[in-house]
Amino acid sequence: MLFFNKVMIKSKLALRPTKLYRRNALNEFRTFCFNNNNRREVIKVSASSMKKLPGVDDELQKILDAKMDDVDARRRAREAFKDIQLGIDHILFKTPCDGINMKESYEKNSKGKEIFSKSWLPGASKPKAAVFYCHGYGDTCTFFFEGIARKLASSGFCVFAMDYPGFGLSEGLHCYMSSFDELVNDVIEHYSKIKENPEFKSLPSFLFGQSMGGAVALKIHLKQPKGWDGAILVAPMCKIADEMVPPKLVTQFLIGVASVLPKHKLVPQKDLAEAAFREMKKREQAAYNVIAYKDKPRLRSAVEMLKITQEIERRLEEVSLPLLILHGEADTVTDPSVSKALCEKASSSDKKLKLYKDAYHALLEGEPDETITQVFDDIISWLDEHSLKVET
Repeated sequence: MLFFNKVMIKSKLALRPTKLYRRNALNEFRTFCFNNNNRREVIKVSASSMKKLPGVDDELQKILDAKMDDVDARRRAREAFKDIQLGIDHILFKTPCDGINMKESYEKNSKGKEIFSKSWLPGASKPKAAVFYCHGYGDTCTFFFEGIARKLASSGFCVFAMDYPGFGLSEGLHCYMSSFDELVNDVIEHYSKIKENPEFKSLPSFLFGQSMGGAVALKIHLKQPKGWDGAILVAPMCKIADEMVPPKLVTQFLIGVASVLPKHKLVPQKDLAEAAFREMKKREQAAYNVIAYKDKPRLRSAVEMLKITQEIERRLEEVSLPLLILHGEADTVTDPSVSKALCEKASSSDKKLKLYKDAYHALLEGEPDETITQVFDDIISWLDEHSLKVET
């Protein structure tokens, strides 16, 4: 806590709260970090403290232990672990990729940031539609999504995905968002180019957002209300679950500090893998996502996520495109009650909510195989139906 106290002095508390306020906020911060669910692991600050993964030798472990703030380290780690990742015993990696045309690319955006993207195209038949993926907080469009994309492509859909600036294999400080709105603009810029390609221009186009990516997809729609034929939202981050948010005094204190130290990692949080993955084996396999961000959220990133969820909650009635919303009833990362509110309040006449009993946050990655299969069936059935609706 010595460093935290220095941060308070350096920042001059930004908003200059009273001494009593500071003392109460700091006490609540300590209580949240050290006593939350009687666990101390929330104060771990480095992914390098992770225990050695099975199948990883000392040389690969050095790559894994490297600081991932810089994109070059993340790219080295992904290249070194790519084959190991795809070889783990998970249902997502059992979909055959024969006949799927896959392409990875790096391209500088209008801000000069090099963006990683990947596509999966069905080779055997004419595509039914194009699906544009928005990944979750700290995540990447590689690893687990590789299996999701293969499943969709084998069902006849073109799939396009990108890593946001600062995430995965794209340039930028790891998991730093100076502005959620600008991140959304970066996604719109990239996907608009693809949609203008003559090869894909005539296809129905659907957004697919998971977790924080659900908020990205909704914000894209709010910026482009007529630009999309529908959206699939898996455990969307319309509101962060109360259990994942620090106490109110702490939150207000951290917002103040974020204006002075935006890139610092001071926000306490629970173990996301533990909260998101129901099956223990799949929770352990999540550790193989070696370029996922596993530290505490950076202050500005946390503030931006809080702001966007508050905005989306206020604007649920403005959502007008066809919707498929899928959420686990036992999700403690994003709030399923807000998915219910979204389905009720959205102005779209074509909206569907699917709730999965006892399911956690990671519906397509962390559940029993039969649940994952059911979620896929629900998604593909909806895409098939809505692709035909757009064409007719």
